[in-house]
Amino acid sequence: MKVVLSRKGVDSQYGKLASPILPDGTLLSLPIPSDDELTYSEIKWNGSSYWDIILSLKSKTTLQKYSHCHLDPDLRECSIARGTGWKQAFGQTGSSLTELRDYGVSVGDLFLFFGWFRETEYKDGGLRYKFRARDLHVIYGYMQIGDIIDKYMDIPDWLKYHPHANYRNYKTAWEKRQNAIYLPSEHLSFAPNLPGAGTFKYDKRYVLTKSGFSRSRWEFPKNMEGIPISHNPNGWKQNYFQSAARGQEFVIESLPSLMEWVNHLFYLT
Repeated sequence: MKVVLSRKGVDSQYGKLASPILPDGTLLSLPIPSDDELTYSEIKWNGSSYWDIILSLKSKTTLQKYSHCHLDPDLRECSIARGTGWKQAFGQTGSSLTELRDYGVSVGDLFLFFGWFRETEYKDGGLRYKFRARDLHVIYGYMQIGDIIDKYMDIPDWLKYHPHANYRNYKTAWEKRQNAIYLPSEHLSFAPNLPGAGTFKYDKRYVLTKSGFSRSRWEFPKNMEGIPISHNPNGWKQNYFQSAARGQEFVIESLPSLMEWVNHLFYLT
């Protein structure tokens, strides 16, 4: 089983703010702005729209109430109204999809989604970043691949809402087989009691960023040091891994030390 560390959500270039680690530990990944149909004001969490959350965190944001966004991966059923048969989904296209294919990422492999996060608190009647909260890369969700849709004609009706299912926006990509939507397995193969896709609550085990370093410098268990990670084959330094600045998909080949780490993430060890 290959593992793909997949960078998603707003960042210093797209959106220009960190996704919040909510006071209850929810890792709420905010989607990047885009020209898709869905807006930040239409996506909900606990009665608040994502726009309300963004405005509370950053009142001078360049985003607008009706700014459109790219809800992908789509992991939370409660985010928007759903049709019958909904399940989590993740789309990829272009060079990032080519990389996944080149590394043979397929059914049974595991996506671990991560992004830029900061801890928050409720203060003065609103949600705020904690004073001097660290900038962190944190794993917030997962999906073990159960199916891959790479032909437009194969998209089921319930999935037509997904941004990568929009034929107008991805017409050329679909025609050239350069667009794909990944769907989850029903259960994790290595943990049959857990669903094939979902989200995590904040815990130190999901933090990639090495303590005291910038968020792009990652720390793994000692027995993983030197393990090949795509996008930056020379990324291993003394006691940390330097991730690529613009990489989206970091593919790690299956090795015993990798599976030990995965088991730890899912509380299996």
